[in-house]
Amino acid sequence: MKNYRVAKLGEIPATPCPCGSARRAFADDPAGVASLHVVDISAASRTHYHQRMTEIYFVLEGTGHMELDGDIVPLEPLTAVLIKPGCRHRAVGRLRIVNIPVPAFDPADEWFDDGGTD
Repeated sequence: MKNYRVAKLGEIPATPCPCGSARRAFADDPAGVASLHVVDISAASRTHYHQRMTEIYFVLEGTGHMELDGDIVPLEPLTAVLIKPGCRHRAVGRLRIVNIPVPAFDPADEWFDDGGTD
């Protein structure tokens, strides 16, 4: 096995997520070190949190804000936000972001205050 992988995110189908839709690369890597997602945020993103995963959001396009444990943080292109485990968060506005989950994205680590996973 090679020591690298290449992903063409334009060829990866978008998957619904609490924030809108995501094209996810490297989530299936056996080492599970990290993954990379291009996410199109919709106006109706859902507040959620992770118990194990840290996320980095990097804004490519659009404007809006993030709700982070009740704080409002404005977003614009070239803004980066580090979101630690347990931080309840959601993005609001029409945005395109790069999301880097560490370790790699695991849908079982997506939690909502109604007690369940999505």
